[in-house]
Amino acid sequence: MAVYTHLGAEEMAALITRFDVGTLVSAKGIAEGVSNSNWLLETTGGDGTGARFILTMYEFRIELADLPYFLTLLDHLAAKGCPVPRTIHDREGALFLTRPGPTGEDKALALIEFLPGVTVSTPTPEQARAVGAELAHLHLAAADFPGSRANGMGVAEWQRLAEACGPEGLATIDPALAAIVATDLPRLAAAWPTDLPTGVIHADLFPDNVLMLGDQVTGLIDFYFACNDIIAYDLAVTHVAWCFADDNSFRADVSQALIAGYESVRPLSPAERAALPLLAQGAAMRFAMSRAWDWLNTPAGALVTPKDPMAPARRLTYYAANPDIFA
Repeated sequence: MAVYTHLGAEEMAALITRFDVGTLVSAKGIAEGVSNSNWLLETTGGDGTGARFILTMYEFRIELADLPYFLTLLDHLAAKGCPVPRTIHDREGALFLTRPGPTGEDKALALIEFLPGVTVSTPTPEQARAVGAELAHLHLAAADFPGSRANGMGVAEWQRLAEACGPEGLATIDPALAAIVATDLPRLAAAWPTDLPTGVIHADLFPDNVLMLGDQVTGLIDFYFACNDIIAYDLAVTHVAWCFADDNSFRADVSQALIAGYESVRPLSPAERAALPLLAQGAAMRFAMSRAWDWLNTPAGALVTPKDPMAPARRLTYYAANPDIFA
């Protein structure tokens, strides 16, 4: 989450009148994340007792045509009891609104239920176990979701982003990054599996997209990379995000707990488990590439701090050297 576009108080208040949530009391920009503009809103609530919501404006990497998939998925999962925020439909029943952008293109806005909880910066094994279990519940609950969306951040996009950044651009971030991409991206693309079970995946379940109270997961949020892809890849993405310390040292206890929590709900097949080392390397490459592009292209003045591409790149190197951590 982040803020790229600024909305004035009058426009924000007018937008909120399109929903049955009362009148706007306050709005605060949210700085985390990389792809959308987001605000935490307080309103008087439909019954006057007060309520909180998240307003999202979709900035880039998200096509308007994909929004029904994302937003109806939230409603589907919420109806199945998953801890995800419901979409607040407007008074006409629409999932989202549109607004002209600064250069004439339409930008979409959606209002989402606010969920309680906090994000954790240093997850415990118990918290990782809970997240693994909820991720597996999500995969099972989405099994009958009728929508379908290709992964827009799949292997072809890693290759496109690498080409867009160029070896010289990657080297300005870190010479090691250019070397890792040159060596490992072709290898991963050639070996990427095509015969593993597929389904709806979150595809971005970093700690800042999970809300917790103690060891309980109270919210899985930011589904705007959700898609249909290899189910075990989603666990690999979550492993990349949760199982390393800030200094990139591997946290074996968190890794074991995350996978055990997942398998307590949805056991992995032998083929899925055997593929995890490769899937984790691919997940690390995906985030190294998107972060590298953001690092080189985030507009000046955006209320967002680009994330370090070298963190996932170093994790990729660790996975390649230590495939036995998934045994």
